[in-house]
Amino acid sequence: MNQSGNVLITGVSTGIGYACCEVFLAAGYRVFGSVRTPKDADSMSATLGDHFTPLIFDVTDHEAIDRAAITVAEALGDQGLACLINNAGVALGGPMMHISIERLREQFEVNVIGLVKVTQAFLPLLGARADHKGKPGRIINISSVVGHIAMPFLGPYVGSKHALEGISNVMRRELMHYGIEVVVVGPGAIKTPIWNKGMDNLYEDTAFANSLQIFARGFIRGSIKHGFEANKLADDILKIFRKARPKTRYAIVAKPFLNWWLPKILPARMMDRYLAKKLEITR
Repeated sequence: MNQSGNVLITGVSTGIGYACCEVFLAAGYRVFGSVRTPKDADSMSATLGDHFTPLIFDVTDHEAIDRAAITVAEALGDQGLACLINNAGVALGGPMMHISIERLREQFEVNVIGLVKVTQAFLPLLGARADHKGKPGRIINISSVVGHIAMPFLGPYVGSKHALEGISNVMRRELMHYGIEVVVVGPGAIKTPIWNKGMDNLYEDTAFANSLQIFARGFIRGSIKHGFEANKLADDILKIFRKARPKTRYAIVAKPFLNWWLPKILPARMMDRYLAKKLEITR
């Protein structure tokens, strides 16, 4: 694979993205990272040093993404990107019965449409062109444990991650034409502020109010409190990037039997009853 040392990471101002910047920079790579504000760009440049280059764009701003791709192409010259890490995302929750279409659309615009647009814009630098010099790069798409396991009250987020995984599988097969690997990383609970941005009190007047409170206490506060540090996941992502023959998908979860394998093994109706009882969903 391409070891030119140029890596692009989206959504780097906090959480997993920021940790990936630190880990890849420490390993000697040049990192381009997307942030949404000039303030974040200046702050991160001052903190992370000369080998970090901020790119100011929101993944829902397609014109800004195209401009960023031109900027990176000019900066790289004859070099390409060794890796694109699609990390930018939001987590919006609530009962599907009451989710507004605007909220659902926002979730998919960021986590799905934005990811596809970024990938399309930077694919030529990863090797998807006839005149590409050197070995092709690699795409790592950050999914979630809920990309396979549906959790109540995370419908928009679950749907977006299921879509991300399906699209990633298609991309992986199509981009074999150029030798570009597509790998999905599906972490479990991570100590990251992403959940602070999407869980709120919009639904306290609905029949699900009590279940949502139980969910918030058990999942949002409990799971995240005991989740992985973002740097641990970033270390794993670096190792995956460096593998000559990576798996197509990696589940990185604490207590994997309990939190990954068991929910996948149990019959769906049994999981339904377990979650309904735990969250007091049924009457």
